[in-house]
Amino acid sequence: MASSKKAYPLRISATVLEAMQRWSEDELRSLNAQIEYVLRDALRAQGRLTPTRTDALPDDPVD
Repeated sequence: MASSKKAYPLRISATVLEAMQRWSEDELRSLNAQIEYVLRDALRAQGRLTPTRTDALPDDPVD
């Protein structure tokens, strides 16, 4: 099953971008993947993202 992703231009301060780049390197992710990971984690923490099979953590129950 193909994932549906949309491109979105993002304006971000140089300081935040540099910090995200360092973090992504520490986590062995691309910068784009790290930004998406951080956004998804924040959305999940605030209850704004309904878990799906691809979003669920290994211990999370999914219907």
